[in-house]
Amino acid sequence: MNAPTQAPERFLDYDKSLACIHCGLCLSSCPTYLETGDENDSPRGRIYLMRAVQDGRLVLGDTAVTHIDRCLGCRACEAVCPSGVQYGNLLEHTRDHIEKRITRPPFQKFLRRIAIEKVFPNRLLMQLALLPARLMKWTGVETILPKFAREALSFIPDGMQAGDLPELSPAPGKRKGGVGFIRGCVMDVMFGPTNLNSVRVLNAAGYDVVIPRTQGCCGALHAHNGNLAAARQAARANITAFEGLELDAIVINAAGCGSTLKEYHHLLADDPAWVERGKKFSAKVKDITEFLVSNWTDFHSALRTPHSALTVTYHDACHLAHAQRITKPPRELVKAVAGKNFVELPESDVCCGSAGTYNLTEPEMAEQLQRRKTENILRTMADLVVTSNPGCLLQIRAGLKKAGSTTRIVHIADYLAEALGKC
Repeated sequence: MNAPTQAPERFLDYDKSLACIHCGLCLSSCPTYLETGDENDSPRGRIYLMRAVQDGRLVLGDTAVTHIDRCLGCRACEAVCPSGVQYGNLLEHTRDHIEKRITRPPFQKFLRRIAIEKVFPNRLLMQLALLPARLMKWTGVETILPKFAREALSFIPDGMQAGDLPELSPAPGKRKGGVGFIRGCVMDVMFGPTNLNSVRVLNAAGYDVVIPRTQGCCGALHAHNGNLAAARQAARANITAFEGLELDAIVINAAGCGSTLKEYHHLLADDPAWVERGKKFSAKVKDITEFLVSNWTDFHSALRTPHSALTVTYHDACHLAHAQRITKPPRELVKAVAGKNFVELPESDVCCGSAGTYNLTEPEMAEQLQRRKTENILRTMADLVVTSNPGCLLQIRAGLKKAGSTTRIVHIADYLAEALGKC
């Protein structure tokens, strides 16, 4: 990659970066540091690199970019930081600066600018792009492809199905209120039945579900990829789509999207005309597990099946556990179905290596973390893993298949909907 030799520019909020006191409490929570033991692959090490680049003490070249790229953005460091360092904000602004200043190699440029930013957020383009991949899996051609191609194809689920959600799904019984629903990008194309089950569970809780047709990508892919301008554009479009609707909440079933949706007011902080609108929108956003536990008073009785003999564990999606600090509600819902057959997963909140599109841009580290997660799951001897994010589903499913395990992984909405069907 090539970096121009212009004078350093301010891209960090320096006060936010100085909140890091380099105490090291984040080290044991950082997945990349756990794997490499390299200080530059730790949160405090990366903050030091960010400041060094901004101060002009370090050239924006391979060293800085490599270690910033290798960060998962899982924000586990934020959850344990005694100083309240807003690491996610620092990371996104640094990546935005990097993408404006360096020239990526051709394949990385295609992957980041075309595949991730243009294809993934577009329903039609994603469906078209996945057709050849699905054909290769169906014909078995994938077995003769190079390793990197086989790895990429392993993330595409068998029986992938897009959703067809109506604009309004009324609650069948006594109505308690109405919620909006974010259908997502990957969820909409790859996990259509999961979106349908999410609506079904929300209906069972007594809520009408409204799905505006004008909504679009939440902007998380762009923000994590270093394109804050595109992320802000996505934020404005979604705020406009949901404004004016009388809703008790705006529900999301993808943890990575949820953390971005809840931070629209921060994303739009430099735009006074939009920041207040962003605050109102973000205040209504709820993860589906968070909303159900707070607003479904009889979910314990509704989900008692009775309990099956399956041993069940739960994997914490990073952006639910760390960015949103939501760990108890999903476990309450899973335990309502599994009862005494629930078992905790060791290192349940350590990233599985998916991290949005990280397993595409940083495949080596992603594979190491996938192996670590798979080994921990196998230690539980669980029959089923439940989680709350599409990237985690794809990454862990591929890891279990690679290990020859019969353990299944499902989205929590599918798990709850199946329990309702048995009642």
